[in-house]
Amino acid sequence: MKGLTEEHLAVLRRHMVDVIAIHAELSSDEIGKAALDPRVIEAMREVPRHKFVLAPLAQLAYEDSPLPIGFDKTVSQPFIVALMTDLLEVGPEDRVLDVGTGLGYQAAILSRLARQVWTVEIVEEFAAEAEGRLRRLGYANVAIRTGDGSRGWAEHAPFDRILVAAAADEPPRALLDQLEPGGRLVMPVGSTESQMLAVFDKSPAGQVARRDVLPVRFGQLETI
Repeated sequence: MKGLTEEHLAVLRRHMVDVIAIHAELSSDEIGKAALDPRVIEAMREVPRHKFVLAPLAQLAYEDSPLPIGFDKTVSQPFIVALMTDLLEVGPEDRVLDVGTGLGYQAAILSRLARQVWTVEIVEEFAAEAEGRLRRLGYANVAIRTGDGSRGWAEHAPFDRILVAAAADEPPRALLDQLEPGGRLVMPVGSTESQMLAVFDKSPAGQVARRDVLPVRFGQLETI
């Protein structure tokens, strides 16, 4: 059988976006609207997910499911990537922190929406691989480092938006401290048995309010 061409993959990517739209409509009661931000949808349509998965799995990149990337980690289901990005409400001038880089797919999506993205990955091999992929594909407004994402990236704080692709019982204090007043953090909250995708808004006075969206399943946030 012949391999998939870039044209084939573009068709599959458009189909993935259609499936995301269906999921959003079906989840409208939980997320509060029937459709995701068109800017998010366009980013999902543009970013080549097959470049951010393991090569043997490239043909599966546009199925709406998580895929293994090594070290018992996965790249998240496309709908969840789109939903978390939508909930973050990234503006074109925003400075965004992405915790849990993996192979760089979420950072690439965010880079299409924000002025600058800083992303932190605890697995050194992932950070090196993601940096190479992002550089080769021209995502120049993404900076990456290896480290404990729960500690954020203090040198570049404060951040307008923070996305965490791993679960914890509550947002790490360092991340809330590095969130700009008026900013927003999106992450899964809970244990390995039960998690909720949650939105945390920080008021201008520094108070944090939580809104739960829907049940999810992520790996736990690793710390050093």
